[in-house]
Amino acid sequence: MKNIAIILSLVCAQFWSAQNVYLSKVEKTNDNSDKFFYKKGESATDAVYLGEVEVQGFSKDDALVFSMIYKKAKEIGANTFTVKPFENIDGTPQSFNPSNYKIALYYTPKEKLEKQSEEMYIFASSEKDQKISINKKDYTVSPRSFLKLKTVPGEVYTISTKKLLGSTIKTQSKAGDENVYFQISALKVKSDTSGVGGLNLKSGDIIGLEKSYAEFLSAIYKEEQPK
Repeated sequence: MKNIAIILSLVCAQFWSAQNVYLSKVEKTNDNSDKFFYKKGESATDAVYLGEVEVQGFSKDDALVFSMIYKKAKEIGANTFTVKPFENIDGTPQSFNPSNYKIALYYTPKEKLEKQSEEMYIFASSEKDQKISINKKDYTVSPRSFLKLKTVPGEVYTISTKKLLGSTIKTQSKAGDENVYFQISALKVKSDTSGVGGLNLKSGDIIGLEKSYAEFLSAIYKEEQPK
């Protein structure tokens, strides 16, 4: 009986800690074949509200969480999103809680999407501080946070993880090029070859991120100011 009780308690603990992603509200649906899923710009007045997804429970696997949100969004034809904070009793927004949050879903015409260019995002993993060097300048990025750096067209940027067997990559942008996104991670992550909502470049522990997934991380991670 004691063993059964222990097993049941473990099962219950796993159940309550499991992450659940579901459509909590559907106002309307939209028929489109857009594969992207970008963060909605504040000035996107032509965006049509479609519904909401709610995330319950914490997970370290942000790629998996994004994949589940992406699938729910595409069920109703959404191609853009914003994080919708819960409110306090007085109506003020609560601080973001990675264990429970809502994503508002929209359809935004492609021609109305805001173009973001000449910026580089560096995301830390979800578990520990990441030390990196960019053009020989050292940075430490906290768990579940990111740096956003303005790039200069034509300049070469050398990113290194500052480890004995770590990775080093070089990137260069031209004027008007879209933003680039990287994640520093000690985890072994497989690339997603689908081209939507995943990882599409890997160099050791420096991972190039697809824009949709990167914009999701920028919405649920905290931006740190370069020092």
